[in-house]
Amino acid sequence: MANNTVENTARSLHANIQHIDCNDPLYVHPSDTLGLQIVPQLLIGTKNYSEWSRSMKMSLLGKNKLGFIDGTCTRDLYENNTFQLRQWDRCNSIVQSWIMSSVAKELSKGIVFFSNA
Repeated sequence: MANNTVENTARSLHANIQHIDCNDPLYVHPSDTLGLQIVPQLLIGTKNYSEWSRSMKMSLLGKNKLGFIDGTCTRDLYENNTFQLRQWDRCNSIVQSWIMSSVAKELSKGIVFFSNA
């Protein structure tokens, strides 16, 4: 009897799992981890901003996360779906951590308090 309860609970949980297509900006690949450095150089200021910006945009495009910084993937697009809203928050945090990992420490102190990538 207890075994049936566990099986029913597992089936119920599995039925509620929502899947995200790998082409969706909300998809998180297993290699998309917090703190990952996705560009080869750190942003140190205006001196290397152009190269850093281009590298960052290329990397984010390759990971299908460019919309988090260019304004095409905004939180309000997902307000009607709690699962997608949580997933957007998760992706936004990942993108923020990638940005933080790619700037000099002096610059990251100001970035850490931004709420959106």
